[in-house]
Amino acid sequence: MASLVERIQQTSGDCWDRDGSLCAFVYDLTNGNEALASGSEWLILRPLQILGILLVALLVNRVLKRRVRSFVQRVLSAQPEVLKLGTTLHDPRRETRATAIAGVLSGAVSTSLWAVTLMLIAGVIGLALGPLIAGAGIVGLALGFGSQSLVKDWIAGLFMLMEDQYGIGDVVDLGPAVGTVERFSLRSTVIRSLNGTVWHIPNGEITRVGNLSQVWSMALVEVSVAYQTNLDSAIAVMTSTAEQVVGEQEFADTVLEPPVVTGVEQLGDDGITIRLMVKTSAGAQWALQRALRKAVKENFESAGIEIPFPQRDVWFRTPPE
Repeated sequence: MASLVERIQQTSGDCWDRDGSLCAFVYDLTNGNEALASGSEWLILRPLQILGILLVALLVNRVLKRRVRSFVQRVLSAQPEVLKLGTTLHDPRRETRATAIAGVLSGAVSTSLWAVTLMLIAGVIGLALGPLIAGAGIVGLALGFGSQSLVKDWIAGLFMLMEDQYGIGDVVDLGPAVGTVERFSLRSTVIRSLNGTVWHIPNGEITRVGNLSQVWSMALVEVSVAYQTNLDSAIAVMTSTAEQVVGEQEFADTVLEPPVVTGVEQLGDDGITIRLMVKTSAGAQWALQRALRKAVKENFESAGIEIPFPQRDVWFRTPPE
């Protein structure tokens, strides 16, 4: 007990010499009892100071989290929506992205705030902050050199999430691999290719992103016809066929705009290429493209329009005898 009192007196100093302090009040009230005066600093004043710091930190943390969420919502709301035949379609991933980004940023803000709070509490207790800050700086510097790639991955992942470059379920081309996104974190992206291979790609190593299924897609069908074909008739057949296919119940909800036959796209070696385009919802273009090709093939055959196939003439030279 005596050693504890001595410790309190050493850390408190001659606090009774400070006019207007609690220690001086207790010192005068107890007729010069130094132990009680010093103890009042530790048992009453400093706990109240620590409690005040914690309450202020909780309040500031709550306000900052609200500010972060509102900031993220404003940034994401500035992104354009997509139209379906004059009707605005809301991106269903926007709320999920907002929650994820707000969670990441709020976590970073809270960590920084509580680190400052702990240093303030250490100062109230009487710990020397100089060596503590210097030691933390040395440790942080060592960790920074050792985790440069990890920090790079986290920063890249945060920007990918904020910019909505891709999300779970999207079909993407990341350069090293092409496939469907199965998992996504600030550290890495996991995609599964069409042959079933699972690729784990660090976000910091991704230099380009090609998203094949974000918000809306385009069903693109190109068909070659023979040179002797009446192009107006072929375009009319393709237009009517596309309108028939997109009107089916299977595709009616996924088509965003009426089909468009852009006309002749190429005069090739084996035929004339005609292009058909249909704007669809994200990820619905592949099934629609397969249905359009099948229907165009059948209707071209019914209309007597020839779809040529590549042919090559091979000449054999026989040396004279």
